[in-house]
Amino acid sequence: MAYKGRFKPKNISKYAGDFLNVTFRSLWELQVMKYLDENESVVAWASEEHPIPYISPLDGRYHRYFVDFWLRVRKPDGTLREYLWEVKPHKESVQPFLQEEASKAAKRRYAGAVQKYVVNQAKWKAARELCEEKGWTFHVITEKQLSVFIGQKSFSK
Repeated sequence: MAYKGRFKPKNISKYAGDFLNVTFRSLWELQVMKYLDENESVVAWASEEHPIPYISPLDGRYHRYFVDFWLRVRKPDGTLREYLWEVKPHKESVQPFLQEEASKAAKRRYAGAVQKYVVNQAKWKAARELCEEKGWTFHVITEKQLSVFIGQKSFSK
């Protein structure tokens, strides 16, 4: 997914941030942006506007995690609900594995995938904790769930 670019919201009043500087880093993120901008249930949304501190298991230091999306939605019963959404490839959301007879190159790829996985887990733990404190909901959305999430016209959960 080497696609990257600027997104120009049609509904500027819904964007909670600098609407001139909205960047997508994948076509999946672009799909989500279009959905959030056009969905009538979405009252407000932002992309990479809410940094969350977390401790990296790689170096034991604090870092800032910019979650992909924050959104506020009006549910069918009229109540407002807030969410954080992270859009990731499925392979980065599951623990990597190494086959017994792996080549040196496969072992290097595995080591990189493990590092990415443990950092993602630390980020998502921090996001879940923040959401629990605030009464929000956190979702990691992969290509396997993308059509389900953006196919919803309203938010029942």
